[in-house]
Amino acid sequence: MARQERAEQTRKTILEAAASRFDAVGFLGASLSDILSEAGVTKGALYFHFKSKEDLADALVQEQFSVLEALPALDTPGLRTVIDWSQDMAQGLQSDVRVRASIRLVIEQGSFVTPASNAYKQWIDMIHGCLLAAKAAGDVRKEVNAHDLAQLVVSSFTGIQLSSQVLTGRTDLQERVAFMWSVLLPAIVPPRRLHKFDPAGAPAETAAPA
Repeated sequence: MARQERAEQTRKTILEAAASRFDAVGFLGASLSDILSEAGVTKGALYFHFKSKEDLADALVQEQFSVLEALPALDTPGLRTVIDWSQDMAQGLQSDVRVRASIRLVIEQGSFVTPASNAYKQWIDMIHGCLLAAKAAGDVRKEVNAHDLAQLVVSSFTGIQLSSQVLTGRTDLQERVAFMWSVLLPAIVPPRRLHKFDPAGAPAETAAPA
């Protein structure tokens, strides 16, 4: 068990160092030697866990999906799940270097041997499923195309986080995401249900009858 714990700690250290370098200089700018130096591990230790720099990048791309683990509403998916996802992602981009590196790597997918476009599809599919559930519950207007809306949400979030990074270092990202929802919600939610949803992603108080 102690050996397994040490191996897992080494893997975590390598991922943290790789995330730091990828976040700072991107996939092409980060060298394995820089990652090894920052991690303080041997080349053998790195290759025990990861086959290549591309393998490291692929592992980090999956880090963004750890946000899903913190969403209690996944058991009962709906529109609130999507709002909470966007705000949790915003918080992760502000505070977690692995999430930041993961998102940068996806955006720079052309630099990969294996493109990371599947990450976009995974988010779109997840959000699409949540929006279909929301439509069935009457929380999204019947005329709204759930798949088109899922693509719009992912595209809008991507653009918002990039502009927030450039303009403020993402310090205002959660506010920008809340504004996105304050614009979207009246357009997609029936008026009688609008009170159920907070653009900031905070849980609503006891809801009035729908």
